[in-house]
Parts: sequence; structure tokens; C-alpha cells
Amino acid sequence: MRRALRGVSASRGIALGRARVLQPRALSVEESRIGADEVPAELARLRAALDATRAELRALRERLHGALAHEVGEFIDLHTMILDDPELLQGLEDLVRTGRYGADYALRLQRDRLAAVFEGMDDDYFRSRVEDLDHVIGRVHAALHRREGEEIAGLAGEILVCESVAPAELAAWQARGVVGVATSTGSPLSHSAILARSLHLPLLVNVPELLAHANDGDALILDASLGELVLDPGPTDLKRYHARQAEIGRERAELARLRRQPTRTRDGVDIRLYANAESREDVAEAHGLGADGVGLYRTEFLFLQRNELPTEEEQFLAYRDLVLGMAGRVATIRTLDLGADKADRTGLALRSEPNPALGLRGVRLSLAHPALFTTQLRAILRTSAYGPVRILVPMVSGREEMLKVCELLEQARAQLRTEGHQVGPVAELGAMIEVPAAALGLGDIVDLVDFVSVGTNDLVQYLLATDRNHEALAELYSPRHPAVLRLLAEIFAFGRRNGIPVAVCGEMAADAANVPLLLALGLRDFSLHPSTLLEVRKAIRDADHASLRRRATTLLRCHDRAAIERWLDRC
Repeated sequence: MRRALRGVSASRGIALGRARVLQPRALSVEESRIGADEVPAELARLRAALDATRAELRALRERLHGALAHEVGEFIDLHTMILDDPELLQGLEDLVRTGRYGADYALRLQRDRLAAVFEGMDDDYFRSRVEDLDHVIGRVHAALHRREGEEIAGLAGEILVCESVAPAELAAWQARGVVGVATSTGSPLSHSAILARSLHLPLLVNVPELLAHANDGDALILDASLGELVLDPGPTDLKRYHARQAEIGRERAELARLRRQPTRTRDGVDIRLYANAESREDVAEAHGLGADGVGLYRTEFLFLQRNELPTEEEQFLAYRDLVLGMAGRVATIRTLDLGADKADRTGLALRSEPNPALGLRGVRLSLAHPALFTTQLRAILRTSAYGPVRILVPMVSGREEMLKVCELLEQARAQLRTEGHQVGPVAELGAMIEVPAAALGLGDIVDLVDFVSVGTNDLVQYLLATDRNHEALAELYSPRHPAVLRLLAEIFAFGRRNGIPVAVCGEMAADAANVPLLLALGLRDFSLHPSTLLEVRKAIRDADHASLRRRATTLLRCHDRAAIERWLDRC
């Protein structure tokens, strides 16, 4: 019977396919006991499942290349760490050997034990790891019931229906032909949602009663752009689907024609579009789409997924390739932004902190390791001999940090010149504005920076005291909050008064629907993932800059999100 369900769009797109329903990770396994003579065989079965899961994660890593490997790799690493955790493994062995439980029920018991420990902690980092634990346990459970030599059934042409999705699974599913995903939980601001958008994979999250109504093999139409999932669609639905497909095809063709068009409003105001990047593939795509440069190059990928710190030469070669790839357009290199939420294997970043979002991360971590920071600064300065380079410092909160950065930067420059290295004439220095203190204290660092870049993902979460990955708070986390818009207006105005270029490099800038808001508030520089660059360019070309600026006063008088949405509706 036809049924339409509503959800939250996390990655736009439309798909028609068969439903593949994956049941929730929390195992519904009946208690099962085994005899003493069955223990060796059950332990062997459990160990084989663990080995198969390890092999599955390794194979997934090997299948991923380029930017996708960097984006997904840290999640694969985390799942591998959980899988090899001594407490998990010893607990499972004890439950089978001493408790005489079957492997399935042992998995459930040990999962529940560890989840209870995590959820009882005051540490947000560990509480957030329960979902990752469930994904790992689910993989092991599936491996327990996979016959030797049996391949996982093909997923081509299917729409995955599940409770939640991890980034590593999302990448694997797309590689195997999945055309869309719908989940009963989740946030449009999660890592999985961000990855789905870069993969152009339709994703609908927070669909109520999804698992109660969807069945394996059901025909589904997933319209993530409109936030709708139709089960057992009828003739009218199919007709609408084909019309939407044709419409999307026309839109893509129109966007493709904008690859070499200027980013200019209807009334002739030029806007700069930079790309966020972390790989050669991203850089090549940005160049091909006519980006004005790279506004944010993430250097973390050089530190993650390895057991030793990268050398100066390794970093130099990566940054040089970035600069050469942009062929004279500016490359903005963000210094290391690790923390407990993105811990590396070398032990540089702490794996556990009471509150990783407010912990030793970004520039704080770099200044805590000045030798390592100097190595990175030397590599960037050497790169500046090959083209225009800017250095962007993350997680700045005040003048003291920037003074120390300037001191280390000048020391590194002097060292390189003494050693005979070629250094470019200028490497501009900028600060990421993610901490409210930095936003309110721009006057304290204005003489130390050449530009600033607003990281709205963190700025919004800190300003609203709302975890952007917390599903229960999804309604509270919004860049369209009146306080966020007023603070952005102040930052942009400060930049204009002081001749300091201001960019926005968070997800807010990547959403074409936010273009009227940002233009009205005075933004001229956007930095976003290449996958959304053409959509944002089109929105800018459709906008009347002068009209939006005149309406900025009205926008800043809005007292709630509903009023801001009404303002947008009139654009």
C-alpha cells in the first residue's frame, strides 16, 4: 500500500530503487547457552568473525582513493581500534569460555556493558562513541552468520533503509551501487551527511516510523530534495519522479554551463568563490570549476592514518603540489587542526578529553608542540616560492596565540633564509574565527592578520551551546539563528572598516539557500567544497546584491528563525 513519509534532507537528490532494510544495531538476540564441549568451537567461530570484520575494514580502506580515503579513513581507523580493544575482546572470550554463552548473545552482553559505561560518563567524547560501537558489533554479528565464501549480496539499484549510517559504511555502500539512503535518526549536519553531499548520494534522515513501514524489496522513491520517501509508489508518483528526473537533468546541464562563467550578481558585483580541499582530486576539481583559489586546505590528512609524524619534506611536497595545481590562484593552507575528536595514531592529539570540542585542539595543540608547528610552518613557507600562499590558523581565541604564531613564523622564515631556501615574498597570515571570543575581539588581532575566515560549523555550535552532531538538538543548531546572523554582520562590517578580507568556510557557505542571507550581511568571499560550487555560483548570479544589502536592516531585526525564513521567502 502506498505510503509517504517525511524526513529531513541531508543530501539532496532523487532516486528510485528497491528497499534494502537493515535492522537497528542494538542486537535482538535471545539468550543461548552452550555446553563445555562446545566452547572451543564457539570461540573459533567468534574469532573467525572478528578476523573477517578486520579484513572487511582493511578491504574498504584499500578500495577508497583520493579525497574519499582521507574523509572516511579516520572513521575506519576508529572502528578498527574499537574492534581491537582489549576490553571488548577479553570480555567476549570470558562470556563464551566462563559464562558458556553463545557468540551472538556474548556480543549483545558485551555491547550492552560497554555502552552502559560510555553513556554513564561525563565525557561527551565517550558518550558519542556508542554509535560507533554499535556499528562495529553489527559488522561482527553479520560476519558470524556469513557462510564461508559467501559474498555480501549486491546492492546495485537499492535504497538503504536503516536506523543510522556511519561515514565508512556510506562510502562502501555507494561503491557497491546504492542509489540512496534513508535513516530513522541522524542529523543533516553530521559527518555522514557532509560526506553524502560530497558523494552526491541522496540522504534523508530523521524519518519517523521508517523501520516500521519499510520492508525488504519494497519499491521506493526517495526525494531527498523535497524531504519525502514514498513506499510502493503509484502511477502518479512515478510520473512525478520522471518529471523530477528531467528537471534535475536540466538543472545539472545549466550548472555545467557555469563552469567558466564569472561569479557575479545580476547587478554586476563580483563575488569570490574559493574551494575547501584536502587532496589533489579536490584541487583539480576546484581548478576545473573556475574557483578563485583554495580558501581552506586541510592538512590533517597528512597526520591521520599513519604511525609517525610527517617530515618537513613530505609536507612541503604535498603543499607544493597544491600551489602548482592552482596555477597562480591563491592557496590557503590551514595549519594542523587535530584534537580528541580527530585523534591521530602518533599520540600527538589526546584520545580522550573531558570535552574535546573545548580541549587541546587547533592552534592550542600546535603551540603545545612548537617544534612540530615550526616544521609545518617551514614547509608552508618553502611552498610560497611556487605561488601565492596564505596561512590560516584554526581555533584562535585571542591575541596571545597570534603573537606566538607570528614569532614562530618569523623564526622559521629566518631559518630558511639562513639555510639558503627560497621563500616567497609574502605569505599572508589569517585567523579562523570559530570561537566567539575571537569574533568579539577582532580588534585585538587586527594588526596581526591579513585576512580572517569564519568557520561557521564551530562558531554556531559554540555561540548556541549546541553540539552540531547531537540528534536531539538538531532543531536548536542552526546558522539561521538571529544571534548568529548579527554576529556575522559585525564580523563582515569589521572587515570592511579595516580593509581585512573576510571569508566564510563552513557548511553555511556551501548551502545555496543561504546565499541571500550572506550577501545581505555583506559577505564577498565564500569557501566551500567543490561539489557545491556551481550551485552557489548560480545562486549568486541570480541575486541582486544592492537589493539584498538594502534589506539587511530588516533581516537583522528578525527575532526568531521563522521571521528569517519569511525574509528568505521574499527573496
